Amino acid sequence: MNKSFSLKEPTSQSPQKEFLASLTPREIVRELDKYIVGQDKAKRAIAIALRNRWRRQQLSKEMRDEVAPKNILMIGPTGVGKTEIARRLAKLTKSPFIKVEASKYTEVGYVGRDVESMVRDLVELSRTMVREEKEVEVQQKAREIAEERLLDLLLPPKPGRPIPQDGETRDNLDNTDNTREKFARYLKEGRFDDRTVEVEVQEKMSPMIDVISGQGMEEIGNNLKDMLGGMFPKKSKRKKMKIPEAFKVLAREEAEKLIDPDKLSEEAVERAEQNGIIFIDEIDKIIGRQGGQGSADVSREGVQRDLLPIVEGSSVNTKHGIVKTDHILFISAGAFHAAKPSDLIPEFQGRFPIRVELDSLNKGDFIRILTEPDNALVKQYIALMKSEGLDISFSEDAIEEIASMSATVNERTENIGARRLQTIMEKLLEDISFDAPDLENKTISIDAEHVKDKLKDIIENEDLSRFIL
Repeated sequence: MNKSFSLKEPTSQSPQKEFLASLTPREIVRELDKYIVGQDKAKRAIAIALRNRWRRQQLSKEMRDEVAPKNILMIGPTGVGKTEIARRLAKLTKSPFIKVEASKYTEVGYVGRDVESMVRDLVELSRTMVREEKEVEVQQKAREIAEERLLDLLLPPKPGRPIPQDGETRDNLDNTDNTREKFARYLKEGRFDDRTVEVEVQEKMSPMIDVISGQGMEEIGNNLKDMLGGMFPKKSKRKKMKIPEAFKVLAREEAEKLIDPDKLSEEAVERAEQNGIIFIDEIDKIIGRQGGQGSADVSREGVQRDLLPIVEGSSVNTKHGIVKTDHILFISAGAFHAAKPSDLIPEFQGRFPIRVELDSLNKGDFIRILTEPDNALVKQYIALMKSEGLDISFSEDAIEEIASMSATVNERTENIGARRLQTIMEKLLEDISFDAPDLENKTISIDAEHVKDKLKDIIENEDLSRFIL
């Protein structure tokens, strides 16, 4: 098929168990090391928890149902890698993964927002992942059907013969079968890419429904949208488009027809139940002050009690079916500056048996973060400037100076961990980034003196650094 109307192929994703069978804890840690510096204890705990999922799947059904996931509580300041460890883990294993902030459930009073919404969001994400896999499976068949539909538009079978194109005469188009084969060949060769066809496109939703459900009502809005969506008949309209665009639209439409929505929902629910990971951040923000009796403290403890049945294992009703949370892996995290994990209600503490403390980052860690990971900041900025035809390089003493300044600012102001490096790097390269398209000198070397000249005054002035860095 011609490249001009090839579909964007979704990434093929197999069920998690196929990955876990070949991933030992040591290999999982090795993969995490590519993106995260240090934090070996946290990586080991995560790797063991993940491997235990595979071990559980090897047991008999009766024993498998009895083995609960070992939920993890990560303790450490912001910017040390808590979220990144969990996110990379989910990406590595192709697991449905969502991150929520516990503090958001306290925003509207005692009961907070509907905590079950995190499970519904997980199922929606799981369904999207399964759909992408199914689309890959049926893609070839969908493309074949889409091609036939395009040929019907280009060469209607009954109304009449096609208009001669590219110097052809009516005589050599008299044979319909031969003409269809010829048109199919031209289609694959891209000779019809500039031609316009009229395609019937279905409109699934009434604009009014989107307005109703977009008023910030969240779960109520989504349920209302689903309910009203079935009441409104599907409308279709004819739309003119070029052949490549029409092919994409038709192939997508045919792929949807080939996927059984019931089986899709069933597999999505199962994957969310067995492989889902929910990361609850800012868990320390739902701890009331010791001895506090205010409404805010009641609300925070109320959120813990609302979260408890979800983490313990309960059934949540979603539009794709009942989801049991018994085997979803929950990873919670918090800085715990003003509170301790023991300040959580006892029942909630008991659902996170694995406790991992992450270390604060120092200058040496910053140097490694800047250079070692596959997504290191220095590598990112070099690649970004390369897009402007600009070759920039960083000397070792420049990287050491950046790391030293970042550590100093973290000590003097708020310790935000590795996130400080992004602020420092942006300020350091601000002028270069702005002038990059217009610079005549396309080769720039950044050394320690350049870093000091650019940032020294800001670093030395503590008040100024609080505002700028």
